[in-house]
Amino acid sequence: MASVASPVVFKEFCPLYYLLNAIPTKVQKGFRSIVVYLTALDTNGDYIAVGSSIGMLYLYCRNLNQMKKYNFEGKCESITFVKLLSCFDDLVAVGTASGRVAVFQLVSSLPGRNRQLRRFDVAGIHKSSITALAWSPNGMKLFSGDDKGKIVYSALDLDQGICNSSLVLEEPSSIVQLDYNQKVLLVSTLQRTLLFYTEEKSVKQVGTQPRK
Repeated sequence: MASVASPVVFKEFCPLYYLLNAIPTKVQKGFRSIVVYLTALDTNGDYIAVGSSIGMLYLYCRNLNQMKKYNFEGKCESITFVKLLSCFDDLVAVGTASGRVAVFQLVSSLPGRNRQLRRFDVAGIHKSSITALAWSPNGMKLFSGDDKGKIVYSALDLDQGICNSSLVLEEPSSIVQLDYNQKVLLVSTLQRTLLFYTEEKSVKQVGTQPRK
C-alpha cells in the first residue's frame, strides 16, 4: 500500500526590518538626493551581504548584530553580484556594473585569524557588468564572469597579499552562473552549459542542443 504524502505547509516569513532599517533609502550627493536600490544578495551562517546601486556593500554580521559598510574608491557604480565564503578567513567578493571585481578579507576576533581589513582587486580584464562569481572552498581561487561572456580566474595569496588574474575562457553570450569544485568549473551562459577543466584547460558541453 502506497504511503500517504504528508501535507505541504507554507510559512510566511516577515521582512528583516533590523537589516533593512540599517540601510539608507536615500543618500545625499552634493545637491542631489539619490535613491538607494538593493541590487545583489548573498548569505551564509555568519553574514548577510547586500550590494546597492550606489556602490556600497552592506555586510550584516549575524553573530554580533552589527552592520558594516564597504565601498569602492572613486566612481559610485551599481554592485551587480556578491559572493561570501567562510574558510580559514571570511571573504566576500564583489562585482560591479563596469566590470570591477574586489575581494574583501574581513576582520576576525578569533585567535590566529585576520586582524586587519584587506582588499584585493581584479584589475583591468572585465570591461562589462559582472554577472557571476564562484569561490574555491579554500578561498585561493576566484572565478568571475561578465555579460560579454568573459571568465577570469584570480589566484589569491592571502598571506602575501597578492592577487594574480588571467582570462581563461570567452563565450559568445552572457555568463549567468558559475560553480567550482575539484578543478572543474561549471559554466552556464544564455546559450549553453559546459564544464571547464581548469588543469587541462579543456571544455565539455553539457547536452547537445543550444538554448533558445
